[in-house]
Amino acid sequence: MTRSRIERVRAAVGIAALALQQIHDDVSADDVDQAELAAMLREVIQASDPPDGLLPFLGQLLTVAARQAEQIEPDRDGDASCPLHEAADLIADAGQRLTWAARALLPQGEIA
Repeated sequence: MTRSRIERVRAAVGIAALALQQIHDDVSADDVDQAELAAMLREVIQASDPPDGLLPFLGQLLTVAARQAEQIEPDRDGDASCPLHEAADLIADAGQRLTWAARALLPQGEIA
């Protein structure tokens, strides 16, 4: 583990936090309508080319971390890897729920 790797992760998390703040600001704007909110939710889920959305990437990151933990955790007892796998599953579930919410707001074909 090198210091520069941790610094890169810290910087990337900072960039992601700024991007999420921008999304938060856009979603919470007073003039957001039904079609725009549905479109924004779809972008969080799938971006322009599935499976490249924010949630699939986050789920994939957690799965990779779980696999790494499986290899390095003491006694290979799952104390670290199991919660990471569970978190990845929760992210996948959240993605499905966002899809349902976007569909409820506006069916895919109706977004101009």
